Formats: sequence, C-alpha cells, structure tokens
Amino acid sequence: MLTASVGVMAYNEEQNIGKLLAALTGQSVQNVEIRQIIVVSSGSVDRTDDIVREWVAKDERISLIRQESREGKASAINVFLDAAEADVFILESGDTIPAPDCVERMLAPFQDPGVGMTGGRPVPVDDPNTFMGFVVNMLWRLHHMLALKSPKLGEMVAFRSFVRSIPPDTAVDEASIEALVVERGMSLAYAPEAIIYNKGASTVGDFLKQRRRIYAGHIWLSKVQSYEVSTKKVGGILSVLLEDLTPAPRTLCWTLGGVFLEFVGRLLGTIDYYVLKRNPYTWEVSQSTKSLDAPATHDPGSRGAGAVDG
Repeated sequence: MLTASVGVMAYNEEQNIGKLLAALTGQSVQNVEIRQIIVVSSGSVDRTDDIVREWVAKDERISLIRQESREGKASAINVFLDAAEADVFILESGDTIPAPDCVERMLAPFQDPGVGMTGGRPVPVDDPNTFMGFVVNMLWRLHHMLALKSPKLGEMVAFRSFVRSIPPDTAVDEASIEALVVERGMSLAYAPEAIIYNKGASTVGDFLKQRRRIYAGHIWLSKVQSYEVSTKKVGGILSVLLEDLTPAPRTLCWTLGGVFLEFVGRLLGTIDYYVLKRNPYTWEVSQSTKSLDAPATHDPGSRGAGAVDG
C-alpha cells in the first residue's frame, strides 16, 4: 500500500480551506494511506490558520506550518517537502476541492515503477453561460484534451518522494516538478478520472493577471530548467481547439474572445520576462477564484466542463 503526504499551500483561504480539509479527510481510499495532511500557511491574515487549527484538533493527520511572511508558493512547497514523510507527495492548491475518490485514482498509475508524477483533471465550477465562465471551461477542456496526448499536470499533482525541493524562484511549481521528474528519467501520467474542482477568474483583469504570470513562468522554466510544458506549444493548442470548436454563433464569438485574451496574457507575460525583467514567483492573488462550491455531481465530459492554467 502506498503512503501519501498531502501538502496544501494556503494564503488567505478562509473561504475554502475548511471545505478542502473536509474533502481530503473524507477521501475514499483502498490502496493508499493518507499519512499526513500538512497545511503551509504563508502570511495569512484572515481566519485560515484558525480554521486549520480546528481541523488539527479533529484529525491527527493534519498539521499547520505557518510562514510569518509570504515568500512565494515555491518557498511554501519546500517547507512542506522538508516535513513530508511518505512514498508519494501530493500538492494541492488551497482554492480547490478534490472529488471523493481523487487521491485513489491519482495514485493508481504509480503501480508502474516507471511513473514519477501524476496529475488529475481540473474541472471548473464556473457557469459556462457567462462569457468568462465559458472561457474558463473551454480552456480547462483544452488542457484536458492536450493532457490526454502529452501530460501537462496542474492544480493537484502527486510525485515520488525523491523530489525534496524545487527552485524557490519558480512561478510554475508543478511544471518545475515535471522537469525534475523527466530529468530523473521517469514518466508523467495523466489521471483524467481524478477530478479536482476549481474556480476560474470571473473578471478579465483576474484572468489576464493569471495568464501573464503563468506564461512568464513558463519562459523562466524553459530558460532555467530547459523544460517546456505541452501547453506552451501553440500548434498543439490550435489542434485541440479546432477539434473542440462547434459552429454555434455565440460559441464562435466567445471562443475568439477567449483566444484573444490568451494571446494578450501571453504577450504581457513575454513583456514581463524580457522587457520588465519580472519573475512573478510571488504574485497578487486573483480574488474572484476564491469562492468555490464543488457540485454534488458533475459530468466533466459536458460542454460546461472543460482553461489552460499552466
């Protein structure tokens, strides 16, 4: 039986941290033992730490490590990696919620000793009948279609415990771990049945804030770790976009709008990296992504289930 240590990186996550810990402690597992759930709270000034302490009192697997100041997500991950003790380490963003069987399904590929890292399928709860909700669903659906062909892992990932640290100045932590795993000669595996619910940006400003930061991070990754994620390659994205496209007038208009926003985000990220010399490993939080309620049931294959966030 595989043992797992879960790391939750949190900064002002009072709206979601309780729901996340409830989902983690209630996981349905058969071949996995969740040995630790470590919350690293980086300079939180809301009720995040108090809520985690309430959970610490209820479940001995949960612990809280507090960073007094916010030093970036990679720094928090390294704090977790230093404290983790298990066969496999799991990273989960503090603003997501895993489905009840997510951990079991995500760790199933580790039965193959050649697999070094896995990731589940992020499914947004955003309403696809609004423009930004449509864009978020479309982009995560494209992420899923690309990952089926060439794994690109994010939002919640698992990896073997030989990874004990990541570059502290990376803004794309999961991709940096991918690079370390591939460098080790091990493979990546996408587990599409391991569902992680998330919420995308509901404003254009928050969307562009995310996209420029991620793209600047991917440029940094290619320069520093000599690694490129599959979603950085325009040809692959265009291929699945055409495959996904439907001819309905509103769909066509909103798809073009989403493509334009992604282009602008990548352009801004390029300017950030090459012109402004910014490496956004500590970034401004997008507040519109923080209010998340996972649906009781959800069909990730529907047109509303589908943004490439990494």
